[in-house]
Amino acid sequence: MLKNKILSKESGIILYGLTPPKINNDEEKIQSIADKQIERIEDIGIDGLVLYDIQDESSRNNTPRPFPYMQTLAPDEYSNRYLTKLNVPKIIYKSVGKHSSSEFKTWLNQNSRTIDCSVFVGSPSKNQIPALSLADAYSVYQESKSDIILGGVTIPERHYKKEDEHTRLFNKIDKGCNFFISQCVYNINHTKDFLSDYYYGSLNRNREMKPVIFTLTPCGSVKTMQFMEWLGIDIPKWLKNDLKHSHDILTKSIDICTLIATEIVDYCKEKNIPYGFNIESVAIRKEEIKASIELVTTVKTIMQ
Repeated sequence: MLKNKILSKESGIILYGLTPPKINNDEEKIQSIADKQIERIEDIGIDGLVLYDIQDESSRNNTPRPFPYMQTLAPDEYSNRYLTKLNVPKIIYKSVGKHSSSEFKTWLNQNSRTIDCSVFVGSPSKNQIPALSLADAYSVYQESKSDIILGGVTIPERHYKKEDEHTRLFNKIDKGCNFFISQCVYNINHTKDFLSDYYYGSLNRNREMKPVIFTLTPCGSVKTMQFMEWLGIDIPKWLKNDLKHSHDILTKSIDICTLIATEIVDYCKEKNIPYGFNIESVAIRKEEIKASIELVTTVKTIMQ
């Protein structure tokens, strides 16, 4: 069970990440999409399915969005209504800023039996004033005594700029987080810098480390790469050049993801840092989706 693996701080957790369908699809279309997704992932041996809560992030980025923003179904609604046949634990991302404190408490109580784990997400920009801050959402969660296992977001790129990502993790652990899912990793140096400070910070503070689950994303086109950068994913200049000039950008990106996974596994095993991976596809092209499924198998082999 995913919950047991998380609470036991086991390494080797493997997740798959999906974005729910666009909200303007009719019910028949949504169920058709869900059925295809279930067929695609039900037999690949994942520990859990991550469902994202997509926000309009244009407020934090002045450059045009490479792909237009379109509202998607709420991940908990998509899970509860359309993915019931998929017998794997669900990790629901939850954008907390649109709720009042009482609304959020009600949501926690109503979903404590249907949601295995949740990752709370704050506002995408400091310019937006949320109805409920991330800190307040953590407080509501602690007061609710919910059975939902709480996770947090970690961003290695943020550590490169502020050098405090490990401190953020320890603070979130104090507020109830039992695991973390990273933003997509394409810069291994930023990731290892963060892991190093997380490890030595745990020794200096006599703190336990909670599992960090690293997200890997195949990139099948220059436009997908531009979108990933727009989201804040750091892709080193040399790697950008290699991808742009590759005869097969998707295969090249899979090779890079495989190398990154290998290096993360080696580093975490050496330091006894509990780790796992979340494989996702940010695009809707069949080739990229198929590549993400194949990457699950590759990463499982690397971890073993």
